[in-house]
Amino acid sequence: MTYSWAESTPEIKEFVFSILNKTKEILCDNFIGFYLHGSLAMGGFNPASSDIDILVATERSIEIETRKRLAKLFLTYSNNPFPIEISIINREQLKKFEHPSPYDFHFSEFWRARYEEDLSVGTCKHLNREIRRDPDLAAHIMITTHRGICIEGKSIGEVFPSIPHSYYISSIMEDFNDCLENIFENPVYCTLNFIRVYWYLSEGIISSKQEAGTWGFSSLPKEMTRTLKKVNHNYSHKYDFYDFKEEELLAIRDYIASKVQKLINYHNTNREGDKINECIKKVKR
Repeated sequence: MTYSWAESTPEIKEFVFSILNKTKEILCDNFIGFYLHGSLAMGGFNPASSDIDILVATERSIEIETRKRLAKLFLTYSNNPFPIEISIINREQLKKFEHPSPYDFHFSEFWRARYEEDLSVGTCKHLNREIRRDPDLAAHIMITTHRGICIEGKSIGEVFPSIPHSYYISSIMEDFNDCLENIFENPVYCTLNFIRVYWYLSEGIISSKQEAGTWGFSSLPKEMTRTLKKVNHNYSHKYDFYDFKEEELLAIRDYIASKVQKLINYHNTNREGDKINECIKKVKR
């Protein structure tokens, strides 16, 4: 069973509002707004496997002690019961948006061990004020401006900049290229990610993974239909029911990779393509 924010369970909504209220308590007058993006905003949130994706905007940069309190908060709440991925960006970073974008604070389960280490030994190795950049933020903000939900604070249009097409493509291609190598380790996520990148490049549609899976039925070759049914079933249910053969995953991967490369080449025939290539080079550096 999957959900959108509007149709989500009391447990999901209570969890999100608890995070909102605790975050506001820590940020106090530095708080601008709290926004959902990703599967819960667009539909297709699977309580058994999906992250709750959040952006928080602040008036100014946050101090070390505030970062420590935020880290403790998300270490406590994330995976209890839903994993959280959250980025906090201040007004200046949004106003003068760059790609890859600087940010003030980020938490996901990937960062859990690092923050636990900092807090346990009293260091600031990972919680310091060093400027870090995240190429994913261009995609997160693009999704927020097109499909996101303001839970509290100033409206999305007041807070977030318009993301150039070239930045967005550069951002989603990072994940796409990772999936080319990791499809056997994470076949459901990678297959749906392939499809939604392909859909965006071919038709300009910003979609959830679930929407992309549905589109794939009518857009990919019929011989891939059985694999897509398996992918969509596993994505929407609590446990993986279907296994995948190597050859069926390679067929989808190689087919979409070929299509995506042609679309990138098409963009490369105009100025926008030059911008995309420059953005991708910048991210890799």
